[in-house]
Amino acid sequence: MLFNSCRHRRFNRGFTLLELLVVLTITAVATGGVSLALRDSGDTRLERESQRLAVLFESARALSRSTGVPVYWRPTSNGFVFEGAPPQSLPGNWLAEGVAARTLQRIQLGPEPIIGPKSVDLISLKTAEGQGERSLAITTDGIRPFAVQPTQVGQP
Repeated sequence: MLFNSCRHRRFNRGFTLLELLVVLTITAVATGGVSLALRDSGDTRLERESQRLAVLFESARALSRSTGVPVYWRPTSNGFVFEGAPPQSLPGNWLAEGVAARTLQRIQLGPEPIIGPKSVDLISLKTAEGQGERSLAITTDGIRPFAVQPTQVGQP
């Protein structure tokens, strides 16, 4: 009798294979859901770069007004440059891959307090995930700060 109860206790220790498989399946599904939720989509990258460039434009405007030196922004093949600003005072690269400015013209950001209407379209190029080109406009009427706006339907 004693031998039987010891033997029964030995088989009750641990988990069954089915219980382990259920736990592993739940863990895999939860990990997959979290990784999909944390992915940085092209829309998010473009929005973040647009907001960043709008802030950089405002910084360049303030710098130009405080020094009295005209500051111009223009895109380059691998980023952009702020002409007239002291070296290393403003960044000149995109933080996200596949982002570019649609314009090739340079934009004057100061030193006058009213700079006239300005607009720059940023585009997110086609990605490996198969998403097509998207764009956002960074605009000002010349008096108010630069703001990110959706591009109008039908614009190139």
